[in-house]
Amino acid sequence: MVLATAASQGSSLMQFFIMFVPLLLIMYFMMIRPQQKKQKQHQAMMGALEKGDEVMTTGGIVGRIAKIHDQFVVLNISEGVEIKFQKASIAQTLPKGTIKEIEG
Repeated sequence: MVLATAASQGSSLMQFFIMFVPLLLIMYFMMIRPQQKKQKQHQAMMGALEKGDEVMTTGGIVGRIAKIHDQFVVLNISEGVEIKFQKASIAQTLPKGTIKEIEG
């Protein structure tokens, strides 16, 4: 009787692991890995920023890079108006001429 109970507990534990491991793998490939890939792309984009690039911040501000420091970027958002942002707040680079197109 004791052996039968121990064997059933062992098999239920094995069934738990058989269901749990694929769940972990699915979570890794659906959530963690794409986020790591996106983060690497963002790091590469931040490393490639140059003076004169047209960018958009995470807040939606569009401007041209005037100066680049270690952790900060100075954006020219209008003639004579410059704002300092952290590099990490740059969401994307825009194609050349986007600012002129927006201004009309």
